[in-house]
Amino acid sequence: MSNTIELLELIGQNAALRHASVDELAHALEHAQASETLKAAIASGDSSLLCEELGHKPMAVPHTQGPGHEEDEPDHEKEHEKEYEEDPQDPATPDHDKPSLPS
Repeated sequence: MSNTIELLELIGQNAALRHASVDELAHALEHAQASETLKAAIASGDSSLLCEELGHKPMAVPHTQGPGHEEDEPDHEKEHEKEYEEDPQDPATPDHDKPSLPS
């Protein structure tokens, strides 16, 4: 397994190998005496083949069905809207309907 990890690291670090064709990479892996699993994964383009060799075990993460974080907090925006509606003096809106004072 350590050989597989070292070869994957080498492929990632070497631009010529990282961008090599499947045939070129297969030849390089054959020359480097790579594991059959790594060679099969490269040939097929299926990285899941490496899971067995590397001992990857998918983790199951429980998903909750409860309310999300947003629903737990009070809605300050709606409270602000209520305050804004109740305020009869809105500085953002000019008094167009009132007559202007004589100068």
